[in-house]
Amino acid sequence: QVQLVESGGGLVQAGGSLRLSCAASGRTLSSYTMHWFRQVPGKGREFVAAINWSGSTTYYADSVKGRFTISEDNAKNTVYLQMNSLKPLDTAVYYCAADKVGVSRDWRLLEVWGQGALVTVSS
Repeated sequence: QVQLVESGGGLVQAGGSLRLSCAASGRTLSSYTMHWFRQVPGKGREFVAAINWSGSTTYYADSVKGRFTISEDNAKNTVYLQMNSLKPLDTAVYYCAADKVGVSRDWRLLEVWGQGALVTVSS
């Protein structure tokens, strides 16, 4: 089973940028489709982005398309989420998740999660 650890969260002003990292151990990420979700208090986890096992295809929520970029570095066994032009509505705890089957925009179908990284965007 793969273990995931997120890092890179923090406080940023609106319009700024942050890069989240998701480091994996236990298994190589090349076997998994990797996802980023986010969650605000009182709501379920919202799909943000995903990248397939080969890194050849990426998927984005409409709310982040053109601002966020998901990528992976198989040599470092790490997935990244570059977040640009951040908005206060992007404030959330961001989670990475792994799945061996494929992309899922429903967080309830994923079983392997990191602990989350808080991103706060001030206006």
